[in-house]
Amino acid sequence: MIQIPKGCKDVLPAQVYAWHKIEDAARAVAEAYAFKEIRTPVFEHTELFSRGVGDTTDIVNKEMYTFLDKGGRSVTLRPEGTAGVARAFIEHGLAGGVLPFKAYYLISAFRYERPQAGRLREFHQFGCELYGAAGAAADAEVISLADRFLKTLGLKEVALQINSIGCKTCRARYHEALKGYFAPHLDEMCGDCRSRFEKNPMRILDCKEEGCKAIAAGAPRMLDYLCDDCRAHFEEVKRLLTAAGIAYTVNPSIVRGLDYYSRTVFEFVSAAAGAQGTVLGGGRYDTLLEQVGGRSVPAVGFAAGMERLLMVMEAEGCMPPADMGPACYLAGMDGASREKAFLLAEQLRGKGISCEIDLMERSIKSQFKYADKAGAQFVIVLGERELAEGAAQVKDMRNSASECVKLEELADYIQRRL
Repeated sequence: MIQIPKGCKDVLPAQVYAWHKIEDAARAVAEAYAFKEIRTPVFEHTELFSRGVGDTTDIVNKEMYTFLDKGGRSVTLRPEGTAGVARAFIEHGLAGGVLPFKAYYLISAFRYERPQAGRLREFHQFGCELYGAAGAAADAEVISLADRFLKTLGLKEVALQINSIGCKTCRARYHEALKGYFAPHLDEMCGDCRSRFEKNPMRILDCKEEGCKAIAAGAPRMLDYLCDDCRAHFEEVKRLLTAAGIAYTVNPSIVRGLDYYSRTVFEFVSAAAGAQGTVLGGGRYDTLLEQVGGRSVPAVGFAAGMERLLMVMEAEGCMPPADMGPACYLAGMDGASREKAFLLAEQLRGKGISCEIDLMERSIKSQFKYADKAGAQFVIVLGERELAEGAAQVKDMRNSASECVKLEELADYIQRRL
C-alpha cells in the first residue's frame, strides 16, 4: 500500500474547517493593515536561499530539499517565504513603485528535519512583508498586526518577546566579544557551534543542544553593544508598543534562526507550542534585498507556522466549532420524486443554500439516517402525494418539527429558518 511520505499530513474534510479559521483571520487582519496577497513559486533557484537565508543556517546546511531539474539546474523547494517575496520584489521592479510595499502570503514550505509535534517536513505558513520603511513605526505596525492576528484566533496565553540584534556596525564589535567568550569553551561545544564560531558566532546563541545552551547562558548581550542609532530605534519600537497597549518582555537571547535579520527581532511564544515555544516570529531585515541582488531597501516582517498555531489553539481550548452539515437534505421516495429532488436542490443551491440529495438509492428510512449523520438541519421529503400537491414536508432535524411548504416558497422558508 502506498502511504503518505514521512513528515507530511493529510488535512481531511472533517478537519479543514480549523484551517479555514486561520486563513480567514490572516486575510482579514492583513488586509485591515492594507497588506495585499502575493503568490510566489513553490520552488526557486537554490542560490536565492543560500544567499538570502544564509549559508550558516541549519536550513541551508541541513534542511533544504534541493535537486537538479532536467536541465541540470539546481532548484530548491522553498523552506520559507521571505526570500521568494524579496526575489519577486526585485524582479518586478517594485522598489520603483509606491512604497511601502505591503504583502502577505499563505504558503506551503518544506524542510527536511525530524518530524515532531507542530513541525513537519511539509508545513504551512502565514507571513507578512513590509518593504521601504526604515523607521520604528514599521516594526511596531508589523508586530501589532501579528498581535491582532493571534488575538483574533482567540489565543490568550501567547506572550510577545522582543530584542535588537543591531546593525553591521555594532554587530561586528559584538561578534568579537562573543568569540572572546566562547573561545575557551569550544572543546565543550557541538560540531555545529564550533563551525559557527568563525562564520557567525551569534548563531551559537540559537543552538538547541543543552550543553551549548548552558554555555551560551553567560554570553555577552547584544543590547550592551548597540550603537546609538540601533539603541534609539529599539527604544522607539518599545515606546510605540507600549502606547498601543501591546504587552512585551525584552529577551536578549532572541537572535532568530535566519542570517538576514538585523535590529528588531521578535517572537510570540507559548508553553503549548512544544519545546521551542515559538508560534510566530519575525523582525527587521534591512540587508536582505542587497543579499539577493537588489538595491538597498529596508524591510520588516514575520511568519507563523499554521500547524503549530492549530496545536496551540487546541491546547487553549479555542478551536472553532466543527462545520455544520448541509442546510437541507432532499429525500425522494420514488423515481419521480428523486428527479424532482435533484431539480429542487439545483434551485436552492443557486440561492446559496447548501443541499444534498440521495445518490445511493437508499430507502427513505436510510435517507433519514444519512441526513442525521451528515448534520443536515432540514430534511425535505418528496413523494407521490407531495408532487401532486406541489409541496414538500420539511422536517427540522433540531427539534423534529415538521411543516408542509409549497415548493415555490421553499427557498424563502429555508432562508428564514436558517
